[in-house]
Amino acid sequence: MAANKNSNRYSSNPKKNFFKGKTFILLLGLLLGAGVMILAYNTSVYFSSDESCMMCHVHPHVENSWKLSKHVNNGSGVKVHCVDCHLPPKNNTWDHYTAKVKLGLKDVWSYMTKDSADFDWDTKSELEHAVKYIPNESCKECHQNLFPEGITNDGITAHLYYDENEKKLDLQCISCHLDAGHYNPNYNHSKMTGVPGMASGSGAVDTSLYYKEPAVVTSFTDYVEQIPGTPVSFKMVAVPGGTFKMGSTPKEPFHKPDEAPVRNVTVSLFFMAEVEVTWDQYWAFYGSTMSEGRTPPETVYANNSNPNVDAISGPTPPFGFPDQGWGGGDRPAITMTHYAAEIFCQWLSKKTGKKYRLPTEAEWEYAARGGTETPYFFSGSPKDFSDQGFWRKFFDAKTDSISSYVIYSKNSNNKTQEPELVKTNPFGLKNMLGNVMEYCADKYDPEAYGKGGDAATNPLVTEGTEWVVRGGNYTSDAADLRSAARDYTKHDAWLKTDPQQPKSIWWYSDIRGIGFRVVCEPDNSLK
Repeated sequence: MAANKNSNRYSSNPKKNFFKGKTFILLLGLLLGAGVMILAYNTSVYFSSDESCMMCHVHPHVENSWKLSKHVNNGSGVKVHCVDCHLPPKNNTWDHYTAKVKLGLKDVWSYMTKDSADFDWDTKSELEHAVKYIPNESCKECHQNLFPEGITNDGITAHLYYDENEKKLDLQCISCHLDAGHYNPNYNHSKMTGVPGMASGSGAVDTSLYYKEPAVVTSFTDYVEQIPGTPVSFKMVAVPGGTFKMGSTPKEPFHKPDEAPVRNVTVSLFFMAEVEVTWDQYWAFYGSTMSEGRTPPETVYANNSNPNVDAISGPTPPFGFPDQGWGGGDRPAITMTHYAAEIFCQWLSKKTGKKYRLPTEAEWEYAARGGTETPYFFSGSPKDFSDQGFWRKFFDAKTDSISSYVIYSKNSNNKTQEPELVKTNPFGLKNMLGNVMEYCADKYDPEAYGKGGDAATNPLVTEGTEWVVRGGNYTSDAADLRSAARDYTKHDAWLKTDPQQPKSIWWYSDIRGIGFRVVCEPDNSLK
């Protein structure tokens, strides 16, 4: 028995030794793998240094011209290295390292097999060669603010056009900034050509494409406004006056206290823009009134409120991309302040000779309802469309019918959309609900409806600290898209991360889904 036990004990040792061997090999493999990765990384870091680049790049002036460029010789103290411009950004790991390997192999091969004395350095310094070695993504990685301090008005205009038309243009950042990375005192980039609105072969604006006169309105019917001095036009819808029940009762799903009590409100007839103010319209305003640098707020207020001042001070350059990179054109203009929206209306009034302004809250709700008294101007219950409530844990909300009229959390892809994607309401207006919240002319008062009596005519609240916004936006749940739903600006919170001092009076840094649409008061002859 002892021998058997002893035999079994020894017979189990080979298995234990076998597993010990496998564990040792596995650990050794992991250590070796980690060592190889660390070595590869350190090698990559070494061969990403400026000195390692200079080993192969024997251009006789490359180092001196780089040190004189804005990428090194600047007031910020930031030094941009060779790989920062000549390789894709590191956050795109695959593109970065594959490009690094390709360029590295090509450089080594050229260094070993070619004589740099035979190179045509002048040709290699031209734009046609440079565009092959400067990824546009690398430029945009660092230059996220297209409107830095000190940029000229021509620079602002060019950057605006580039930002709005990047996908259509066969241009890269280097196309206009060839001397940014390697200083060339004789370099002057030509102005953009082949651009709509530009005269052929020059940087001059072709004003033959611009409207000379605004629309003439002789009857209370829809019309298309034309902004003189621009190629921009937009549709205005004639909204008949009438009386409606403003607000909601506690019986309406997701009703809130500031929507009550319901009261009869009468509004006079008015014209309202079919869609929210677009980027095409807003950039026309910006280009016409742009201010270089920062104008003190008190000066802007004084100038714009003075009827004897011919010029209207417009927005200073935004910080970063106000369109969030989603695109411009017919998409609603966003991130501007209520003040900026009011100044746009002043500018539009001056350009057209009509009285444009923001809608009152009563006008807005009357127009949004389109003659209906239901939660939405289309059929359906907020309970069916909303993601709120106990049953949404088990059953999905309905999206049919609402998605045809509204851009909201279920169909927006987390960004604003073009107005062509939705149908109009009964008055012929688009995106009254969803897409972007819209400014009203009223100050916000949660008890406003109870202070005006059972009936009111053309009410306007002028006391308060924040402004009314209506309609919800592309992130909203269906519960917040009801025609009666109210909201208001959060001015300080929407400027929280604005790095400028004083903070901008023109652009918000912390709200995306905010915009506006305009109304126009008819002449007395049309009322």
